[in-house]
Formats: sequence, C-alpha cells, structure tokens
Amino acid sequence: MPRSRRFRARAQKARGATLYVTLEPCAHHGKTPPCAEAAVAAGVRRVVIGIEDPDRRVAGQGIALLRDASIRVDAGLFADEARWVTLGHILRVTERRPFVQLKMALRTDGTVPRGRQGQALFVTGAEARAQSHMLRAEADAILIGGATARDDDPELTCRLPGLGSRSPVRVVLSRSLDLAPDLKLMRTARDVPVWVVTGGDADAGRVRALEEAGVRVLRPAGGERPAMKDALASLAGEGVTRLLVEGGAGVWRAFAAERLVDEVVLFQAGVAERGLRDTTALAGAHAPGLDLARVTTRRAGPDLITVFRTATADRST
Repeated sequence: MPRSRRFRARAQKARGATLYVTLEPCAHHGKTPPCAEAAVAAGVRRVVIGIEDPDRRVAGQGIALLRDASIRVDAGLFADEARWVTLGHILRVTERRPFVQLKMALRTDGTVPRGRQGQALFVTGAEARAQSHMLRAEADAILIGGATARDDDPELTCRLPGLGSRSPVRVVLSRSLDLAPDLKLMRTARDVPVWVVTGGDADAGRVRALEEAGVRVLRPAGGERPAMKDALASLAGEGVTRLLVEGGAGVWRAFAAERLVDEVVLFQAGVAERGLRDTTALAGAHAPGLDLARVTTRRAGPDLITVFRTATADRST
C-alpha cells in the first residue's frame, strides 16, 4: 500500500481521538513534516501535552497551530516527569549539549577495576551487566577515554538478545590518537560507528589512519585542548541527545569538574547482602564536586545499582 494511503487509513482511526504527548508537537519542517499538522490532518479532537518545546522553531507555535484548527489543547500534565523524559532534547537546544549519564562500576571495596593488556576486568554479575547493556541501548552515544580503550579493549555494543541494532555510537576521547588498529573498536568501526574526539593539534598521520579504518574524527572548537563542554557541543551538533559515559575514572572526574553530569548510575559489586553503605559519598568520591541526590537503589543478583540525579539536572527540569 502506498505511504500516503497508509497514512490516511491510520488517520481515519484517530479521528475524534485524544492524543497524549510528552513534548509539544513541532510546527516546522525538518526531516519530517510538522507533527502538529499531522495531528490536524488526522482529525484528533484533543491533544494533551506534558511541556512546551523550548526549541525556538516551535516554542508554542505547535500549540497555536492546533488551537487554530479548533483542537482542544491541555498543556502541563505531569510536566516534571515530561521534562525529565525529554531532558536530552531540552539540553541540546538550550545548552548545546546532550543529557549526560555517568555509569560507575566499582569493586566490593569501592575501588575502580581496571583492565590490563587489552583484557577487561568484570566485577559485577550477569544481572548487573545486563542492566548495563540496557543503558547502552537507551543511549545515542557511549563515551570512554583513550586509556580505557587501550587497557580494556571494549566493544561498547549492546549485546542483549534482540537489541543488537540499538548499539550506540561509540565515542573515544583521545588527544594522542594512540589507538591501535587491532582494538575491537577499530576493527568494528564500519559495523557500528566510532567517533574519536581530539584536539586541534592532532597528528595528521594518525587522523588519516583512523579515517581509513572507518573512524570519524571530530575536532571541537576550543583549540588544541578543547574543554569537555566543547566536546559535548560537538556531539550535540551531530544529533546526540543522550550520552552514556562509561569511564574511566579520569573521565568521570573531568565531567564532574565541569558540572556536566545529569545522572549517575552506580554499580557496586557483591554488596547486596551487606545492605547500603553511604552510596552518595562513595559516588561523590569518584566524581567530586557533584551535588548528588539518591533516587533509587535496586538489587541485581549479588550487586546493587543506585541511581542519583544531580543539582544540574534538577535546575534543567
């Protein structure tokens, strides 16, 4: 069936219905036609909206278009929850950066595991690792530092059954570009995208070698040593709205130092039977300077997973 006929068939089913959305339907032409116009064409009777879209191309125009078509619009329902769900989009259009989720995985004693000679060190169990892979599936991009790429030789893909296609863009921060061609990331760059973020003084020969391997090299504004916020602006410009930062510890501290973290997910190995320690202090020790508020703690086999939100995220919502 032609696409236009399929749309008309579906629109007929929506006639007279109520449409519920977290974010105001857009009113501008981008990769797709305006969503607000589609709602009008479908003949919906009412639209319930969580929050208005702060994108200046929308910013109330979608609501106005709907009301001009005599569609009832109710805005502000569960606004706080809607802001959190759409925070990546909000930050991209207001602060030129994605939502940043920092993932920590710690040993039972609270220290950071580190691989050696290209062999990753896994400290959590299968249940926690599955949750970690779900975080990857929910992200647009996943980021590590060059040292982690060399020490652990990670693949950084989502390996949950049925979700392999949801693997995020893999991003490496590396000023030196000292990334061997036999690393898993380099060998699979043509299968799942790999971007390397570097400085303006990057060695031209190494840049060329990476690009020949299928890696995309990004050089954010900011000179030879761009700030983390410049790197995030570069990713946001590529359409990344949700970034999962996996490490290592130096990368965690760098993001924390510039107050560029919205959520921390702390994986603690083998502590489920012991009960909670002061998890806020533990997370803060590895990402100093963040104002963290614990949201949830749940068990994953022998491990614990604790989620924190930061004061930065609260101000954004």
